[in-house]
Amino acid sequence: MFDLQSIVWLTCIAIFIYYWRGALLVKDRAYHAAQKRCEEMQVQLLDENVYLRRLWFKRNELGKLSLWRAFYFEFTVSGADRYFGRVIMLGSRITQVELDPHRVH
Repeated sequence: MFDLQSIVWLTCIAIFIYYWRGALLVKDRAYHAAQKRCEEMQVQLLDENVYLRRLWFKRNELGKLSLWRAFYFEFTVSGADRYFGRVIMLGSRITQVELDPHRVH
C-alpha cells in the first residue's frame, strides 16, 4: 500500500503534469495568434517562437481567478531591425495581441 508521503508526491506530480500540459496548449494558442497577427500586418515573425515573460493571477469577466500570461515574440519588417510584440492571455482566452511601433517599408 501507499503511505501518506507517497500519495502527496504522486498528487504533486499529477498536478505538475496537468499544469505543464495546459501551459503547452496555451503557448501554442499564443504562437498561432502571434503568427496570424504578423501575417495581417505583413511583417515576419522571427525565431518561430513565443516566450512567457509574465505570469500572474487575475480575475476574468465572470470574477473567476485565472492565470494571466504575457507571451512575447520578435518580428521584423525588413530583416534589419527587430521589434517586440505581445500576446496577452487570461486563462486560455486571448485578450490582446499587440505589436510595438515599427517602420513600414
